Amino acid sequence: MYIGRFVVVAPDFGAYRVSSRSFPNRQIVARDGTLTVAPTPDAPENDNPYVSYNCVREGGDGVVVGNGSHVDPIAEKLDLGYPARDALASSLLALDYEKDDYDTPRVAGVVGEESYVGIVRRDALLVESVSEPTLVATYEEDEPTAIDFDGDGPDAIAKDAYDLDYEHAVCAAGVTYDGGGVDVGFYNGA
Repeated sequence: MYIGRFVVVAPDFGAYRVSSRSFPNRQIVARDGTLTVAPTPDAPENDNPYVSYNCVREGGDGVVVGNGSHVDPIAEKLDLGYPARDALASSLLALDYEKDDYDTPRVAGVVGEESYVGIVRRDALLVESVSEPTLVATYEEDEPTAIDFDGDGPDAIAKDAYDLDYEHAVCAAGVTYDGGGVDVGFYNGA
């Protein structure tokens, strides 16, 4: 099944996976602790504003995972002291769903002292506190749903997210949070 891009958020870890039928020539690159989805060197040129973005960024005492430009304002609000729920909800509401041919939802999560997952779709804004690993995706699985997923280090989390049985995996990121800091990792496929 194709569910598009998705996040998995748990109380102490998170994951983000790019799944794409239209733009598979992407990778995750590390830039000063922030993870960015970017075209691979062999990717054809395009002017789609939704192809490259920060997908993991620290903010405040936590870390944000998500599928687009909303990751930055969420992290910035956390830096300003906003509670995780408010940073997530206000940024998703302000940026709304993507105005592309599919009205693609924006998905995101915050992993920290309080962990939340959220989605803004054409018809709803949902933000939920998580107490167990919870998945939300741009298609099909577009409501927060518990998932059987374990976190064992950021690189392993990224690989496990990449390997989940959903179609068109491109690359994935993983994060861990232990109260004293954040660790990030990624996996760009075989």
